[in-house]
Amino acid sequence: MRRVRPPFAVSCVWLLMMLTSYALADGIDKQDFKQIERGRYLTIAGDCAACHTLPGSNHDFAGGRAIETPFGQLLAPNITPDPETGIGAWTDDEFVNALSRGTGRDGTRLYPAMPYTYYTKLTRDDALAIRAYLNTVPAVRNPVNPNQLLFPFNIRASLIGWNMLFFAPGTFQPNPNKSAEWNRGAFLAEGLAHCGLCHTPKNFLGGDKTSEPLRGYALQGWFAPEITNNSRQGLGDWSVDEIATYLKTGHNSTSAATGLMSEMVTRSASHMTDADLKAIAVYLKDEPSQNDNQAASYQPDQTVMKSGAAIYADECAGCHGANGKGASGLFPSLNGSPTVQQTDPTTLLHVVLRGARSAATDGAPTGAAMPQFDWILNDDQVAAVLTYIRNAWGNAAPPVGAGEVSKSRRALIERSD
Repeated sequence: MRRVRPPFAVSCVWLLMMLTSYALADGIDKQDFKQIERGRYLTIAGDCAACHTLPGSNHDFAGGRAIETPFGQLLAPNITPDPETGIGAWTDDEFVNALSRGTGRDGTRLYPAMPYTYYTKLTRDDALAIRAYLNTVPAVRNPVNPNQLLFPFNIRASLIGWNMLFFAPGTFQPNPNKSAEWNRGAFLAEGLAHCGLCHTPKNFLGGDKTSEPLRGYALQGWFAPEITNNSRQGLGDWSVDEIATYLKTGHNSTSAATGLMSEMVTRSASHMTDADLKAIAVYLKDEPSQNDNQAASYQPDQTVMKSGAAIYADECAGCHGANGKGASGLFPSLNGSPTVQQTDPTTLLHVVLRGARSAATDGAPTGAAMPQFDWILNDDQVAAVLTYIRNAWGNAAPPVGAGEVSKSRRALIERSD
């Protein structure tokens, strides 16, 4: 008997059913809009695009962005669904392990610039939702060799020991003594939003100093400030609403997000729900400070302070005011500013020497800019005006030396080359 072929339409339906069954067996229903939308939100809250998308690129998540570490440079990999240069051929287990265990395809160990030490708090369902969303973005062929580190840091086997010392895998465990809102904020801050990756100091091996959570850390030419409830260097003088507004818009009544934080606000926080931002704020306000009431006593040279005051009056007071209080929602206050009073002046040096533009969001679209002064002020003058700002109006912070300015100036030139 002659074999009868099934109609073409029936064959297509059969093929579609088979493909769908394979996708479901692997944990991803590519047709489940709710799962994809949930993954999209988790991807935004996790700020994945910040590292995996080159600034100015039209190819989201295609990788290639340089990530500076104390041990050299890494390149963020391609995480589009391209099967050869992205993650399209990865299994579910490989993807989940990358987020929660720090191992990629074929068990390749990932460097902790990929925040698996924080993403480990996500559930498997969270991870698969993220993958479901990433499977919907355009596949981009873009080969990236992430490991640009020099010997011996380029030996991935060393990460076995690093993980034993500094990595505690496990999903988020709610604190039964805290509210649901606090626990949501803790899950986001300690896990998905990985706040500590930037804001927690690191030891000489690059591991978090767990005894100093969220106390501030210098990276990529900026200083991520302390974000505990410390009233002088942290968020102690900010209300829950002010923190949430800052995260949503990049601005509040006294401050403006610039640099890496501006990227985080524009790409991530400004697109999160108000409830989640408030939850993060509630959590941060509950983070204990260290030496909160111990306003360090600094005695900067009065000649330097006098010189700095004169420079401030000429170059800075026009925007920030003679009293240093700036203009609400536009020019940040320097008077009582936690950023100004950080022990590490890296961010101030960056802003004065190279200028900066604050975040521009739907809630605060202006995005005011600070001009650069590296061509106007020499090292001694920059040191003087920063020393003045850090110790005027009741502020208290270590003086800035001309040598620090010179070092920062050179580093910024090298970074831009």
